[in-house]
Order: sequence, then structure tokens, then C-alpha cells
Amino acid sequence: MLLSSVLFSGNAQVASPDSKAGFIPGNFVDFEVDNLGNFYVLTPDNLLKKLNTAGDSLAVYNDVRRYGKISYMDVTNPLKILLFYQEFGTIVMLDRLLSNINSIDLRKFNYFQIKCIGLAYDNNVWIYDELEGILKKIGDDGTLISETTDIRQLTDSLPDPVLLTDQGGLVYLYDSLKGAFVFDHYGGFQKFIPLANWAHFSVIDKTLLGWEDHYFMKYQEKTGEKERIEIPAYCLPAIKIVIRPENVYVLKTDGIHVYKN
Repeated sequence: MLLSSVLFSGNAQVASPDSKAGFIPGNFVDFEVDNLGNFYVLTPDNLLKKLNTAGDSLAVYNDVRRYGKISYMDVTNPLKILLFYQEFGTIVMLDRLLSNINSIDLRKFNYFQIKCIGLAYDNNVWIYDELEGILKKIGDDGTLISETTDIRQLTDSLPDPVLLTDQGGLVYLYDSLKGAFVFDHYGGFQKFIPLANWAHFSVIDKTLLGWEDHYFMKYQEKTGEKERIEIPAYCLPAIKIVIRPENVYVLKTDGIHVYKN
């Protein structure tokens, strides 16, 4: 059984690298993959490049000195890429050619401790205000659209999230020391799922995915079933692993290895 089939069925253990479908060579410190299969790779000198499935360059984002190091990329919508510069409290929006179409200086709106951001289902932007303990949705002009109540009133502890993602009708704040705090699109708190110590948390069709040590981690929201699947030796050591229904992408020191379903 191929690698991503194992991740979404959990019925077998991967034993060989026969499912390898591609390789993008390069020295990358981070990467993301959009729903069209395009790669967004970040080089050690903070240069952002967009590559197609064959590794050919499609676009380059050169304005890397203005805001410093990119803290997070959201490529949920290939027509509206979000870059978050946490140190400068700035969100930059890029089009499909990585041209700057807008930017939001969060500090101008008195948001001084924004821990993470993510694209909302309606193409607005979610931000987590750590100072207030509130999840907020803002427009492209930075104005507030909606917000939750103080999360400290809803749960036993305040999240310290490393990721914010809007998927499948829900918004997930993932705290690597605690788990996932889940909200609806209106900011209503739904539940807390204790899934601590997962790396590169993601959500696909109500399936929560990540990896820990030498294991892929999977949690089915519908059933509450949690699975741990051994990562095949040929995927390790990995800098980052991105899981999609059709492919699994493994970043190593020599580039991105693609394993197909």
C-alpha cells in the first residue's frame, strides 16, 4: 500500500519507497503546497519561490528585506497567499505571481501580540490576539469583522498556538503543548481535542494529522479514534512533512521528496 493510502486508511504499514513520485532538489528551510500542487519554497536567505510540480520556477518574491524573516505562509488560496512577519506584526498578501497586493500593519490597529494568523473561508483573515486571549477576524483593511469572547472564559487554560487554520467549516487553534481548540466560523467555541506534541498539524476532511518522533499521528473527529502509524525509514530524517490526500511531501536537506497515493 502506498504512503498516503496508509495515512488515510491505516490498514497497512509502509515497507518500501516504491510510491515515490517526484523530487524537487534544493536547499530549503520551509515549504508549503497549494491545492494545485504548486510549491512555495523558502531559502535560507529568506527568498520565497513558487515552483510547479516539475520544480520549474513560476514566480519569485524578492521583497525580503523590508520585514525580515517570514514566520508563516498560508497558501490555502493560490490567488491570495498570506505571509506573516510576526516580529514586525505585519501580514503581506500576494497574488498568484507573488506580487504584493496588500499588507496590514497590525500594530496600527493596536494588535501588538499576534501569535498566529490564517486565511478565513471567506478570504478574510483570522488572527489570534495573545494579549487579549481572543480569536479575531479582520478584513483586508485591518478592520475588525468579528471576534470570540475571551477564551479564558471558555476553557481551563489559554492556548499558546503555533498554528491557526480554517478547514471544513471549523477554525482550529493548535497548541503543541495542549492540543486543538476548535471554533465555528462565527467564533463560537466548539471543543478542545487533547493532541499534544504533534509537529506540522493539519486538517483534511475532519481528519487531524501531524507527526511525532517516528510516527504519523491521525485523529478522526467523527469517531474520536486516534492512530499512530510508523513513518517509513526512507522518509527520515525529515525537516518537515506535509500531508495531502494525494501526496505526502517530505523536506530533507537535499530537497523535497514526493510520495504519491
